Amino acid sequence: MIPTAVSALLGGMLLVAGIPKLRDRRGMLQAVQGYRLLPAPLEQITAATLPVAEVLLGALLLAGVPFPLVPAAAAALFLMFFAALAINLLRGRRELDCGCFAFMSESRTPRISWFHAIRALVLAATASALALVPGGYGIAVTPLPEQLLGLALAVLVFAAVLGALAARAVITPGRRSLDSHLAYAQHELRAPSR
Repeated sequence: MIPTAVSALLGGMLLVAGIPKLRDRRGMLQAVQGYRLLPAPLEQITAATLPVAEVLLGALLLAGVPFPLVPAAAAALFLMFFAALAINLLRGRRELDCGCFAFMSESRTPRISWFHAIRALVLAATASALALVPGGYGIAVTPLPEQLLGLALAVLVFAAVLGALAARAVITPGRRSLDSHLAYAQHELRAPSR
């Protein structure tokens, strides 16, 4: 059940990361170019193939395809992300768009940090562990009830993480809360007009 849940979580994460990149080819190319790691022809190829690889690997992991090569390829992809982030952080270049899940809006300054690099390394280790599951996992190996429980667990964890991220976007310590802005507006609307 746990390998199925981990596979589904990794797959869902890659899909959530890859699908927006497929739709924003210009943003993807700018993110790849920002890292300054590849010659120009390879930047174009990487920007075009990286989202496809993320979506393909995500779909295969989510479906529980029982080939150890799938999580191993995901681990290699996450290691590549770690290397790109770590190299630029060691160069002192932090004002980069991570390009992890979506691209920054033009109004916000993009920043990478060691959090992004460590997260990529943890995901690489998780995918590597999945590739080494004794006896394998997935559709051909795991009984259907176990697969369904694993998928349900993955959906629950994914929903909790998305809920926490949504709450974090609204509730930010040290800043005026949304409610305080709305209270001011409500006061202004109720004030008698002169």
